[in-house]
Amino acid sequence: MKNDTIHLAGVYTRTVMRSWFQYSVDAILRSLAVFIREAVGIVVIYFSMLKFESLNGWNIHELMFLFSLLFLTYGILILFFTGMRDFWKTVRDGSFDRFILRPRGLLFQLIFSNADWFAAIGHGGLGIVLFLISAGKAGIVWNAGTVIYYILAVIGGVLIQGAMFVFVAALNIYLLQTDSLVTLFYWDMRKFAGYPISIFHRAIQFCMIYVVPFAFVNYFPSQYLLRKEDMAGYPAVYLYLTPVVGVCMYLAAYGFWRYSLRFYKSSGN
Repeated sequence: MKNDTIHLAGVYTRTVMRSWFQYSVDAILRSLAVFIREAVGIVVIYFSMLKFESLNGWNIHELMFLFSLLFLTYGILILFFTGMRDFWKTVRDGSFDRFILRPRGLLFQLIFSNADWFAAIGHGGLGIVLFLISAGKAGIVWNAGTVIYYILAVIGGVLIQGAMFVFVAALNIYLLQTDSLVTLFYWDMRKFAGYPISIFHRAIQFCMIYVVPFAFVNYFPSQYLLRKEDMAGYPAVYLYLTPVVGVCMYLAAYGFWRYSLRFYKSSGN
């Protein structure tokens, strides 16, 4: 059964990749467009920082490292959670009913039936570029311990954001359309995550740590590696909690998803 599941996941992945890369030139251009769209914002920040030595103690290389985690984790995330990001469309057009009739887990099907490869390449590629540019200049001491921590932080960051998508997808069962909630609680809050949360009002810091915990996606992992002075305003244990927060959030979101499925009603389309 396990081998069959792995084989089916591979079949899904190959099929999705063929559909996304059916026209190779178009695929390259669209992936490049995503990369450039996101990179423009980074370039603006870079030139702005040329006029200022630091932002609350963070220099340009440290800021780029902060952004690199944000883009890299999203690039990985979207390979697995495109179906949850766009779940409201699946419910609205009635195609979710087809998944229910198939003899496989619903979350498994939604995860492997689609992947936004253009976003994955654009965001993930930018994350890798920013990492390569900043990791050596930010003063991080790389050794076996920091490498393992970095890998666990990336996994935790992916799970945290994946949990957000799963939770909002479950809400869609009750509300039928939740794209505005995704915009408000994910995309709008994500705009704050590219900067040290210490520069924001306490209310925003509270939201970034305890409500929509983007701080555990990139700020606290970066603090573990950089040890900036503004970390003094937060408990030191937060430096180590990203994987824990990721696993706990995902399990909670998955439980809510399983519970919510009891109340699903077809849209009738």
